[in-house]
Amino acid sequence: MRNVFALVLLIGLGLAGFAVYQTHLYISQIQAELAAAQDTSTNIEMVNVFVAAGELRHGQPLTKQNVLIAPFPSYAVPQGAYTDLDALFPNGADRIVLRAMDPLEPILAAKLTRPGEMAGIASHLSAGKRAFTIPVTQTGGVAGFLRPGDYVDIFWTGRGRDAGEITQRIEAQIRIIAVNDSADMDRTSPVVDARSVTVEATPEQAALLAQAQSSGRLSLALLGMSDEDATGMIEVTQDSMLGIVRQESAAAPAEKCHVRTRRGNDMVLIEIPCTN
Repeated sequence: MRNVFALVLLIGLGLAGFAVYQTHLYISQIQAELAAAQDTSTNIEMVNVFVAAGELRHGQPLTKQNVLIAPFPSYAVPQGAYTDLDALFPNGADRIVLRAMDPLEPILAAKLTRPGEMAGIASHLSAGKRAFTIPVTQTGGVAGFLRPGDYVDIFWTGRGRDAGEITQRIEAQIRIIAVNDSADMDRTSPVVDARSVTVEATPEQAALLAQAQSSGRLSLALLGMSDEDATGMIEVTQDSMLGIVRQESAAAPAEKCHVRTRRGNDMVLIEIPCTN
């Protein structure tokens, strides 16, 4: 009996020792991996990036007092971020915030005006583009749900060549830069009393819109966020809307000319080609 007890005790001690050894081996492996990861992290190049010190909103001045410096891995620096103070505030000029930024968010060039520039509509225009304002109504302005930064198709309704009224898409995927007098792209509530919409257009598009505005009515159709509708002709007439198919009028019968001649006692009409 004592021999059996001693044997069981030896087996238990052996298993316990084996478990302790395995645990020690596992912990040593984890520590080695952590040490290797720390050695790798120390080799990552870090870059100082300017970030917002607090919440920034549209129209707020950006000064040296509301920016901080935060280290970023070089591979994670966002495009358009500022890493140099002189580039962010050249000659000490302040900037104006165009898009809202959260605390510690990297400051990007696309969210600021150019140095010394005010946060007007001109600051939202791309190079070579013009601002063109379109008066809208409650229905023509998509029930007031348009916001700066949205894209719209522009439709013209007026009299066609055949004196019938037509509606035609004249511009597609045009960016809105202001609604009424607000260019705040972070606005979430709809502008229910929208009276005008300002869009970004090329000089040629601005001329076309001016002509369309003077000769008919303009209305807007809001595009979805992922809409990639290609530019193309869209035209609707009253007949096509109602499904009316008009037949072409039959050609007038050719004029016929005759001469009279006598055959025996009878007078006969003979058809001949007409001449002038």
